[in-house]
Amino acid sequence: MAVLGDIALFLAAAVLFVPLFRKLGLGAVLGYVAAGIIIGPSTLGVIGEPERVLHFAEYGVILLMFIIGLELEPSRLWAMRRAVFGLGGAQVLLSTAGLGLVGLGLGLDGRTALVAAFGLATSSTAMVLQLLAERRELTTRHGRLAFSILLFQDLSVIPFLALIPLLAGNGDELGGHGWIDALKTLGMFFLVVLGGRYAVRPVMRRVAAAETPELFTAAALLIVIGTALAMNAVGLSMSLGAFLAGVLLSESEFRHELQADIEPFKGLLLGLFFIAVGMSADVQELFSQPLQILALVLVLLAIKAAVLWGVGRIEGMNGDDAGALAASLAQGGEFAFVLFSAAVAAGVMSAELSATLVLVVTLSMIATPPLVALQARLRRRKEARPYDEIRTDEHEVLIAGFGPFGQIVARILRVKRIPFTVLDKDFAHVDFVRQFGNKIFYGDASRLDLLRAAHADKARLLVLAIPDVEASLRTAETARRNFPQLRIFAAAVNRQHALQLMALGIDPQDVIRRSYYSSLEMTRRVLEGLGDSDEAANRAVELFRRHDDELLARQFALPRGDVQKMQQTTADAARELEQLFAEDREPAPAEARRTGT
Repeated sequence: MAVLGDIALFLAAAVLFVPLFRKLGLGAVLGYVAAGIIIGPSTLGVIGEPERVLHFAEYGVILLMFIIGLELEPSRLWAMRRAVFGLGGAQVLLSTAGLGLVGLGLGLDGRTALVAAFGLATSSTAMVLQLLAERRELTTRHGRLAFSILLFQDLSVIPFLALIPLLAGNGDELGGHGWIDALKTLGMFFLVVLGGRYAVRPVMRRVAAAETPELFTAAALLIVIGTALAMNAVGLSMSLGAFLAGVLLSESEFRHELQADIEPFKGLLLGLFFIAVGMSADVQELFSQPLQILALVLVLLAIKAAVLWGVGRIEGMNGDDAGALAASLAQGGEFAFVLFSAAVAAGVMSAELSATLVLVVTLSMIATPPLVALQARLRRRKEARPYDEIRTDEHEVLIAGFGPFGQIVARILRVKRIPFTVLDKDFAHVDFVRQFGNKIFYGDASRLDLLRAAHADKARLLVLAIPDVEASLRTAETARRNFPQLRIFAAAVNRQHALQLMALGIDPQDVIRRSYYSSLEMTRRVLEGLGDSDEAANRAVELFRRHDDELLARQFALPRGDVQKMQQTTADAARELEQLFAEDREPAPAEARRTGT
């Protein structure tokens, strides 16, 4: 019952804090950490022994590393070797050197300073990847480099853990067994590689053939945990074992199914991990020496941020991307907890220093989401620039929005030598398409002064191809109110958007739903692929199109906001359409007489 009570408390804290912090724009990770601080032993003391919880929750990091491995095929890992081993190695070495000098300056001996500096030089893989995923920045330039650096950090922890006993002066004691330990390590490494390639896949095929979903999930968890425990048995990182297993299975046919099965467990255990990190924060120590602790946190963030910014610039990033990299990775990481514990056990570091450094790492992790949000806000403010001064004599056609939809229209107008003026609000996109010789102005087409500068009063047509619904409606409203002679051809994102555009006075025939005709074309080809003749497929698609146009007109005539009538109209139309298709399948009387049916 005690275990169930703890689980209920963890879930309640997560449900309470995570939505609140996400609503405040601070992210889910900080919500988990805050929940841990509140229920931890140094605050309310509802749950004690954060080390026990942290040890169990580390399986969330292990599952994360397995999924990272699944997404990283060996060929891709080899292609990333410069970023991983070159830039990742530079970050670890430079950060360790800078932090080590600070440790020596504070009076630590060389061994202790080295262990403390290396532990602080590593970042939080779990936190950074979660933050980047929440912000949809994993595929950005700084997101990809952050992943490479994190990967090197995770790999570098393994040999450093093996170095700690040597730093403690136990080299002679270990020397007799050194070759045996090395052979065990190499043997386990090759066993995992060979097992993943030649044993795991046949077993997974047999499990998949059983067509029992829960058995496949159990097998997936067994692979991850078994590999992690095998690596741990020879003194290697369990996270490395899980990562290696993921890489070996990344090219298998089970890759996506494995990822789908592991993902829910990873999310829950990672949340528990961050709660445990919050629980491990000694708030009483922070209150006892706040200036010293906060100064250490600032020094850690400053040194690592400076190194990371420099690494980003070496890679060719601009200042803003390098700043985003620095804000993401400047914190300490979860592997520091493991390193400091091993150092205390080996006598290289005192328990008091370890507790202080754990608090510093925890506070740096807590500071990361606000720092990332602040850097992004400053970046957006810096990127803001005044709209272009529109100088053009071309006033036949205006195009608002120059995405794929607007570009197709412009390309055909250009080859027909019909003059047009383009406005787009995304300055990065404007700069990009200008490189290909396109004449385009950076500006908000919903602003009356810019429409006048673009000669909307003389233009014949406005092609409204803005994908953002609100911006599209603002532009349509401004154009209809101030330039009534201007005919508007509008691209609607969806059906509701189309109805709103029609409500502003745009002719229904001039409102085109973005994916509508391409969907009809796809349907026609699907029907042909299922055996229908060209004529039958075309007739079915045309029947649907005419009926849907009539339905759109009926729905437009309904009172605005009447959801019940809208639902009733949709249901009635579905029945009508079924009846029409049923009648279309029945042969006409003349045809029936000819065929004798």
